[in-house]
Amino acid sequence: MKKSALIVWGGWDGHQPEQVAEIFKGILEEENFHVEVSNSLDSYADKEKLKSLDLIVPHWTMGEIEKKYVLNISEAVAAGVGLAGCHGGMCDSFRNNVDWQFMTGGNWVAHPGNDGIEYMVNIKHSSSPLLEGIPDFKVVSEQYYLHYDPAVEVLATTRFPVFHGPHSPNKAVDMPVVWTKRWGLGNVFYSSLGHQANIVAMPEVSLIMRRGFLWAAEGKKRAKEMDVASIYGNVRTYTGMGDSQ
Repeated sequence: MKKSALIVWGGWDGHQPEQVAEIFKGILEEENFHVEVSNSLDSYADKEKLKSLDLIVPHWTMGEIEKKYVLNISEAVAAGVGLAGCHGGMCDSFRNNVDWQFMTGGNWVAHPGNDGIEYMVNIKHSSSPLLEGIPDFKVVSEQYYLHYDPAVEVLATTRFPVFHGPHSPNKAVDMPVVWTKRWGLGNVFYSSLGHQANIVAMPEVSLIMRRGFLWAAEGKKRAKEMDVASIYGNVRTYTGMGDSQ
């Protein structure tokens, strides 16, 4: 039986969301997913449909979203549906919604030097085999500086500063590029690479996304074997994200 995925694209056109969505669709179809592609946030309105999926792939930048849509996604992911995306299409989607940032693991705050910066992506040896066999590689693109959740498992990093600015007097830091985290029973995967379609199409980047999609979609299997409430309580009455609701 095919797994099912929903790709929702839109927001700022500079990220070429439609083109990136087509690349993602092709990757998932190669992996035998049934893929639905939408350019409307209303695709998040049907909570039960979201729960029936194996994977949600957002690619929407600098938008605004109804709080109930985020809660629908949150409940679906907590029940085992995977969430995976890249760049500003996932971690700069909705700047005014902290629930989204809590679930995804972080949010963009800067890309010093803007587009065209050459930087290294360093694969980090960790407990996760997700990026095993992928060597360090160079990218010429936006180098994302993010505020991120300390609970994420970092799979790849990049060293700041490369381009000098007001952040340069601080010590050098290794900023996450790829991470995973859990949201209830769901797997969440993020890569900051992917400013435009040509970056997403790079062999290393597309392989990272392919593996991330597959890993994120595994949460549904775990959910069938476990009770959601036993992990974190009843999602319908959970109020830990209160101030934004």
